Amino acid sequence: MPVFEYKGLDAQGRGVSGIVDADSARMARKRLRSGGVFPTELVEGREVERREARSVSLFGGRVSAMDVALFTRQLATLVEAGLPMLESLNAMVGQVESPRLKNVVADVRERVKEGASLSDSLALHPKVFSDLYVGMVGAGEASGTLGPMLVRLAGFTERQVELSGTIRATMYYPVLMVLVGGAVLMLLMGYVVPRVTQMFTGMNRALPTPTVVLLAVSDAVRSYWWLMAGMVAGAVAAYRRWMNTESGRLRHDQLVLRVPVLGKLVKMVAISRFTRTLSTLLTGGIPLLDALAITEKVVLNRVLSDAIATARENIKEGEGIARPLAASGVFPPMVVHMVTVGEATGELEAMLVKVSEAYDREVTTTVGSLTAILSPVMILFMGAVVFAIVVAILLPIVELSGLAS
Repeated sequence: MPVFEYKGLDAQGRGVSGIVDADSARMARKRLRSGGVFPTELVEGREVERREARSVSLFGGRVSAMDVALFTRQLATLVEAGLPMLESLNAMVGQVESPRLKNVVADVRERVKEGASLSDSLALHPKVFSDLYVGMVGAGEASGTLGPMLVRLAGFTERQVELSGTIRATMYYPVLMVLVGGAVLMLLMGYVVPRVTQMFTGMNRALPTPTVVLLAVSDAVRSYWWLMAGMVAGAVAAYRRWMNTESGRLRHDQLVLRVPVLGKLVKMVAISRFTRTLSTLLTGGIPLLDALAITEKVVLNRVLSDAIATARENIKEGEGIARPLAASGVFPPMVVHMVTVGEATGELEAMLVKVSEAYDREVTTTVGSLTAILSPVMILFMGAVVFAIVVAILLPIVELSGLAS
């Protein structure tokens, strides 16, 4: 049954909007009127999806990972309870809160109703469902274990959301400090300092060097703020264009891994994502080579991605997974050792999960420690800048006081 997005007026003349299921636009209008809503605009779900796809390309909007995780958990519960797939998707259309995801699920339902498999239907929405997601669902359908596979996939997705949320929440305070500090400095240099230093313009004596520097910076901020903003915007645009090139992305990822502390943190997150993803895929019955091909795309670092691709080529020639990973020089000895033990004992999936959990804990600890250090450092830096401004303003006043006495 198609889904329609509507805007209209209720019986009291207030504007309302939402989504309604109906066989046709005519039936959708009839259903809305019977519910006391007078539609002024009605758009079919697939057209909304096309509009929002253009919006994604222009503005970067997307379905959040949390929405996908919640959808997966709810769908897994329904499938595990024995409901047919079509009925489960019908129920999900009514349960999903995100308007964009609701339209996607409605489209998937229509394609399944027409005879397509769930994995093939999900694959038509790559901005919402990743290759890993589609591959896991396809493996579950092929093996007749879709319910358990969805449960496993829901747990994996929720864990990724939890880790990302922990990192973001920990970094909010430092980012807020930078933004507030920058705004305070701009206010001081562009508004406060010029008014305080007006008293120095009529002095017939040389000003102290700190005061001269302060006045020059303040004049530059007031007179050329538009140029500074343009330079920042141009730098950002050039950086994004550079990042869109193969060589630029590789060079960027290489430099990031060399940054003290940050490089180690990025590598830990990438390795945790690699090991957990590979474990989930192997547990779901995905062949090793196919699983490695998928994990290449989820580590989000070209250096590690290239190392995984090289390892996959070596595995094609008959090697195990541990030796190619060690030869890459990217993966730490502990990871290689755990993979070696997993291969020898036949418990590779369990060993990969242990590696991922260990790195997740280390990432959380490192981010917390980094935040605890950055916060006082930024406060001291802001205090030092404000102190320098105050000193630059007070020096001429102190000199005048000395002359007067």
